[in-house]
Amino acid sequence: MLAIIYDLEMTVNRKKGEPSEIIEIGAVKVRTLNGQPEIVDKYQAFVRPVYTAKLSADTENFTGIKQADVAQASTLQDVLDSFIAWIDAEEYALLSWGEDDKVQFVKECRDKKIPLYWLMNYTNLQKQVTKLMERGKNQQIGLKPALEALQIPFVGDHHRALDDAYNTALIYLHFEDRIQLQRNETSDYEQYKSELIYQDDAETEDERLSKSPFAALANMNLPNRN
Repeated sequence: MLAIIYDLEMTVNRKKGEPSEIIEIGAVKVRTLNGQPEIVDKYQAFVRPVYTAKLSADTENFTGIKQADVAQASTLQDVLDSFIAWIDAEEYALLSWGEDDKVQFVKECRDKKIPLYWLMNYTNLQKQVTKLMERGKNQQIGLKPALEALQIPFVGDHHRALDDAYNTALIYLHFEDRIQLQRNETSDYEQYKSELIYQDDAETEDERLSKSPFAALANMNLPNRN
């Protein structure tokens, strides 16, 4: 099965009731060739926000993405059409570092009336890697500490979608033979079901989709743009 490891960058909003929007999608394809998993392709696209067309200073400072990057970009529906065309596979698994990006996809697509048929076979790589690295039950290891623990140098810039996806893929390659890919579907409704593809003894899991991806940023003192 083709593995698609993706990452999102989103607007950072402090105003109550102002939703975050995706402004960049990055992803890599991992395919098994000659018995070994390899990164075989990359995808990157900026997304033009529509709820808040002008990026805040917080967003630019946190992500490094500038207004000029998104001003001429396509909106989410068109970028997703491009992303789905790039996947170009009947069977694939979507993986991300933690559930926040999955939650953002679901919430924003529902808000913008974008179908979710393509958002399938999702696996939370952070959760499984945390367990494989024998961290505490309630402790989720971050991407950078995981790379450092595995002595894998970070490639590129933090908080850029393609670079974060690529570095997540490096961790996936390290643990690939022990990662349990899941089969699930995300419908246009609130609930979806999940079951493992390759493991018979794993638990079925229902995921909640109410957490804001940037909730933790609300109390952060991000640097002001000069």
